[in-house]
Amino acid sequence: MGYPSIFPTGTLIYDKEKTFNGYTIFPSAKGALLIDMNGREVQLWAGLGGFPNKILPGGYVMGTTGTRPGKKAYQDQIDLVQVDWDGNVVWKFDKTELIADGDKDPVYMARQHHDYQREGSTVGYYYPGGEPKTDGGNTLILTHENLYNHDISDKRLIDDKIIEVDWEGNILWSWRASDHFDQLGFGEAAKNVLFRNPCLQGEAGGDWMHINSMSVLGENKWYDQGDERFHPDNLIIDARNANILAIISKETGDIVWRVGPDFNENEATKKLGWIIGQHHLHLIPKGLPGEGNLLVFDNGGEGGYGTPNPGALTGVNNARRDYSRVLEFNPVTLEIIWQYTPLEAGNLLFTDASKFYSSYISAAQRLPNGNTLITEGSDGRLIEVTPEHEIVWEYINPYFNTILGQFTNNMVYRAYRVPYEWIPQVEKPEEISVEPIDVETFRVPGSLVGNGLGKVTTIDGVDPEARLMTGGGASDDEDEEVNFCVATVKKSDLIHK
Repeated sequence: MGYPSIFPTGTLIYDKEKTFNGYTIFPSAKGALLIDMNGREVQLWAGLGGFPNKILPGGYVMGTTGTRPGKKAYQDQIDLVQVDWDGNVVWKFDKTELIADGDKDPVYMARQHHDYQREGSTVGYYYPGGEPKTDGGNTLILTHENLYNHDISDKRLIDDKIIEVDWEGNILWSWRASDHFDQLGFGEAAKNVLFRNPCLQGEAGGDWMHINSMSVLGENKWYDQGDERFHPDNLIIDARNANILAIISKETGDIVWRVGPDFNENEATKKLGWIIGQHHLHLIPKGLPGEGNLLVFDNGGEGGYGTPNPGALTGVNNARRDYSRVLEFNPVTLEIIWQYTPLEAGNLLFTDASKFYSSYISAAQRLPNGNTLITEGSDGRLIEVTPEHEIVWEYINPYFNTILGQFTNNMVYRAYRVPYEWIPQVEKPEEISVEPIDVETFRVPGSLVGNGLGKVTTIDGVDPEARLMTGGGASDDEDEEVNFCVATVKKSDLIHK
């Protein structure tokens, strides 16, 4: 969306009576940043990358010390580390693969990307009874592996692999996406496009799936009711480039549940709607409101493979939508239980849908009070919304990177909220509610407030109190039409949605 070149950052809205109060961790341009509800910087682990950063009980933080350089690299992190409050590395893993790039000496790297989970927590965020281990336990890590699979493409692939490592770094279990190509539901048109161009990323290869989230199902009502697909040990993933959401059997490696890549598959998927370029799919853990349902940030933007169209001349990224949705839905019936879309944010889809839109990264976390913490990642915006869609906390990341010497970006990959007691090193901060600013009168220094100060001219036959809208149709009548260019909306259409 278009937005002004000058805008406030930090905490913009905070209703301390309606929020789940605690600390929020996110990867910033300066490092792993921990803030309180008022936006005070509690701790910065300077330079520590996060794909994502996660806080563990006791003030530990997880992240990476660097990214693999070179043309053959694509989003590979060199390691995954756990750091204590004082910056000491207490755990490190970097032994996924011995990498030799060009004329450089071979070095071991983790090749971690997008996600990981420490034993004790299925999803990496707070829920009752779910505390990640800090001095032992296994870690599931999403990694990359380059290979050729001519059933998929004749091009070199960047394959997604999940590994489980113990505290000493031994790899105990692994799974590769390419081994299960025939279980992923690609139609013939998609297979044709994928073979020719598996989302090629230069010399690095084809990022054909781009799995960007991976977590464990954990205890859940579906398994308790006898549905073996939802075994607590099974893993749930989503593949951004393929528009696929899936559950993996930990025992067999098979895909036992899947939605996508074709959302015209049946009436249930049609009603759910196309999920495109999504991030952070997971099962809401037991003990939280909505437990057992799936939560996902449905980015929109572009994704998938299929028949070429005017927006995707080669059939790569053939599905497109210019706004985002956060969806909570039943994994058995696919019924949408709760959602946050431009409509719930107070915007019409045709005219202002881009006001809630992040075409990449982003996330959603269910909080113990029933609210949802949403990372609208592309513009560094974090919001906590109630079940009734009220924004009760809003924060804009104040730190920007300059890219290629020209472009600025304050993106946030993923943020997490944790309770105060997870950080015993500092006292609980004072909570001060922040009232929303009246944007009609807010001005920067030097710009005068002039509302209503100028000469007012009345015209015969014109209501001076009328609130006009370009295109007409501003009455309160439910059947009155409001016209925007080629779009027409009735008040009654919105009331009864």
